[in-house]
This record gives sequence, C-alpha cells and structure tokens, in this order.
Amino acid sequence: MNFSEHPLTPKILFAKSGHIGWIIFNNPDRHNAISFAMWQAIAALTSDFDKDPDIRVVVTRGAGGKAYVSGADISEFNDKRGDASAIAHYNQTSKQATDSLQLLSKPTIAMIEGFCIGGGLALALACDIRIAAQNAKFGVPAAKLGLGYEYQGVKTLMDVVGPSFTKEIFYTARQFTAHEAIQMGLVNRVFETAQLHDEVLQYAQTIVSNAPLTISSIKTIVTQALKEESQRDGQQCDEAVERCFASSDYKEGRQAFMEKRKPVFLGK
Repeated sequence: MNFSEHPLTPKILFAKSGHIGWIIFNNPDRHNAISFAMWQAIAALTSDFDKDPDIRVVVTRGAGGKAYVSGADISEFNDKRGDASAIAHYNQTSKQATDSLQLLSKPTIAMIEGFCIGGGLALALACDIRIAAQNAKFGVPAAKLGLGYEYQGVKTLMDVVGPSFTKEIFYTARQFTAHEAIQMGLVNRVFETAQLHDEVLQYAQTIVSNAPLTISSIKTIVTQALKEESQRDGQQCDEAVERCFASSDYKEGRQAFMEKRKPVFLGK
C-alpha cells in the first residue's frame, strides 16, 4: 500500500486501498503526538473520505508500532494554548477533527497499538469501533497537567464506558492496559500485537462486503439515539431506513439469498 503525505503536514499520511481509506498519524519520534497542523489535516482528510463514493470504511492508526497517538504535542502549548484566545482556537480545531471522524457517514475503525493517551483517546473514541493490540495503553492525564476537559469530550467517554469508569479514568490520570480497557468496554476487541493489522483488515473487509446503506442507516440511528431526546431527528432516521428498502441493494440482497450466493452491494 502506498501512502501519501497530506498537503497540510507530512505528519498525516493517507491511502486508499479498494474501498478502505487509511489515516496514519505519522509522528513516531514523538509517539505520534498530535500537532496543531495534524488536527487540521485530520478534519480535511476525513471530509475528503466522506465525499468519496468509493470509500466504505475508514481505518485510523499510528505509525511506528509504539503508539496510536500519545496525546497533543505539549511542546506547542506555549504558542498554541498560551492564553484564553489561543486555547479557544486550539480547542475548536481539535474538536473539528474529532467531530469530523464521529460524524463521518461511513464506518470508522481505530487500530490501536501502544499508547492511546489524551487526545489520542479522543480520536479513538470518535471512531465507531476500537480494535487494540495487547500492548495498548490508555489514559487521560488531564489531572496531571491541570487541563480542563470540555463537556462533549467527557460525555463521549461516558457514553462508551459509563460514569464510574469515566471518573476513574480522569481522577487517577493513570494508564490502563488493553485488558482493563476491554473490561470497561473502551475497546471492542483485543488481539496479539503481531495479528492486529490482519484482524483489523479482516474486520474492514467484512464491513465493506455488507450493504453500505444499511450500515449508514445504523450509524445515523445510533448517533441520534445518543443525543438528548429533544435534539433527536427521528425523521432523519426514518428516511435512512426508507432508503434501504427503496435501494437496488435490497433487491440484490433478496435475490442473492434465494440464489445462495454472496451479494454484490453497490450502495444504491
């Protein structure tokens, strides 16, 4: 697979392989710490993948095998987060990146090796599925740095692991193992480190082979279900389901079942 550098920064790489889009956090010398430019590139690249009809699944991963993302690049904090105005701008930029992943209309998988800390955990939580290696480590060190964590970031974690584990993660600011993470429900699956790439690829290919409109409808409904009741768009959910039944893929699925063959879905 050939990876290209993003125009905004060489520390974000991307590739398209079949129907799978790849986003690589490429700062291995700093355990893939996320710089301001990387936050910007993530949002731009995710938007590009969202618009690409050939892409059905997006996988995020870190370069180097030692980290998914070890957090934000603290060396930039004096310049990028030195006062209230800079902090607000930085937080808005990082939020755009995580939002772009969370709101992507296609399924997303976080492939996690090594450190997944702070902003890295926020990126992983923005993905639909988290698949980790046994060497993965998770944590939010905000309480060791005196950082404030905004409501949406806390709520996203709480939606996944519940209030008690959310408090434990923030209160202790310690690193949790992959075994602990799966007990919390923080990750979906844990595999031997050497097997991680192949297992993630198999998951991605399984999703690619299924009906894109059905998958998109489920993502829409789950996204709406996580919102406050007053903010939910039930009509959007109904329309997503109706698109499935009106699609040629629905006809193909029924026909393939009757003919005892594997369906070929086009997302139409």
